[in-house]
Amino acid sequence: MQIRQATLDDLESVAPLFDAYRQFYLQPPDLPLARAFLYARLSAGESLVYLAEDAETALGFVQLYPLFSSTAPRPGRIWLLNDLYVAPAARGRGVGRRLMDRARQLAKETSAAAIELATARTNATAQALYESLGYRRDEQFLHYSLEL
Repeated sequence: MQIRQATLDDLESVAPLFDAYRQFYLQPPDLPLARAFLYARLSAGESLVYLAEDAETALGFVQLYPLFSSTAPRPGRIWLLNDLYVAPAARGRGVGRRLMDRARQLAKETSAAAIELATARTNATAQALYESLGYRRDEQFLHYSLEL
């Protein structure tokens, strides 16, 4: 298994995984939307995507967005790990863990203060992975969003 940074040349490999990820979060299938979203983020340098693959098969991906925090113990860059997905056929093989390790490596390479992520309350599998890697559930802050 290889983990490497995806480029625009990888859109056809990553887009179906991204579409499946969105479906996991109850969005309707829409491969053109997934492809367009990824194209926009990658072409503008607004996110980094790491792709896990085995030979020619895309196994999973992680997408990170750069942010900044002024209230972290060490103010500065943080990475929002917003999207992590492993294809069902590749689960249980350590793909998610390897992708998470690559995200941590990126954070260290960029002297980031932290990696932040969120997951569904019902996603016990992801929560177990995150906690096994040292991530701690935020019990101090409530997170809000405003849909526009």
